[in-house]
Amino acid sequence: MSKEQDLKDIVKARYAKIAAQDKAENASSCCGATPTTNKVYNIMMDDYSETKGYVADADLGLGCGLPTQFAKIKAGDTVIDLGSGAGNDCFVARHETGTTGKVIGIDFTPIMIEKARLNAEKLGYNNVEFRTGDIDNMPVNNDVGDVIVSNCVLNLVPDKQKVIHEIYRVLKPNGHFSVSDIVLTGELPKALQEDAEMYAGCVAGAIQRSEYLKLIADEGFKNIQIQKEKPIVIPNDILSKYISEAEVNAFNNGGAGIFSITVYAEKPETFETPKPLDFSEADTTSCCSPSAGCC
Repeated sequence: MSKEQDLKDIVKARYAKIAAQDKAENASSCCGATPTTNKVYNIMMDDYSETKGYVADADLGLGCGLPTQFAKIKAGDTVIDLGSGAGNDCFVARHETGTTGKVIGIDFTPIMIEKARLNAEKLGYNNVEFRTGDIDNMPVNNDVGDVIVSNCVLNLVPDKQKVIHEIYRVLKPNGHFSVSDIVLTGELPKALQEDAEMYAGCVAGAIQRSEYLKLIADEGFKNIQIQKEKPIVIPNDILSKYISEAEVNAFNNGGAGIFSITVYAEKPETFETPKPLDFSEADTTSCCSPSAGCC
C-alpha cells in the first residue's frame, strides 16, 4: 500500500460499492452512525437529520463531523464541497447560500457523482453542480470559492499537502474553509496502518494532529482554529481483527488517540509569508474540544 494510485483505487472501489447501497447497509460499511461494531467505518458519523437543508436520500451515513455547521456560509456565497458523495453537505450548504449562491461538489467516484446529480435534479436545485475529479487536482479555476467544506475526506488522500495547496488556490482572497477530518496523536499499530479497510475507513491514512495543522499553516492560511474535536474510540472487537489481544491492550493504554477535528482557516487578502506556528502550545480554550465541555 505504498503507491499513491493504489491507495486512490482502493478508496474509489470502496466508495463505489457504498454508493450502490442504501444508508442502512452503509451503517456497517463506511463512516456510518449505528452502534454496531463489525466495521471501523460506523463509529464516526455525526447526525445530520436535524440540520436545515438535510436531504435523506443524499445521506449515505458517511463522514466524521458537521463542517457546514461551522462554515459561516452566507447568502450568495460560492461553496465548494470536497468529496461530495451523494450531495449531503452540498444540499445543506445550498440552504445557507440560497438561490443567489452556488454550490460545487467534487468527487472522484463516478457513481457518487451520478447519485448526487439525480438528487439535485429531483430537488430542482439548478445552482448546485457536481464535478468529477480528484481533490488534489480540482476541476475549478483559481479564486472561485468563498467557502470550502469537506467531511472526512482529506485523510483518504495520500498527498495531503497537495489538497491543502489546491484549497488555497481555488479560494478567493479572504475566503475560508471548514473541514472535518480524522487525525492522530501517537502511533497506530503497524497492522492498522497497513490495512486497506482501515485506510478506506478513514483511519490508516490519517496523520498526526500537529502535522495536519502545520501543513495548513505552511500553505499560508491564517486564523487557524479547531472548531470542534471529539475522540474516536475503535472498539476492541474491531481492533482484534487486526492485532493480538496484547497489542489491543497496549494500544488502548499507550496514550495514542484518534480524533475527529473540524478545522477553520482563512486565505489572506494578499499573500503573506507563513509564520511557523507551534500548535503544541496553541490556545484551544475557545474551541469545542473534549476538555471544553461543549461537545
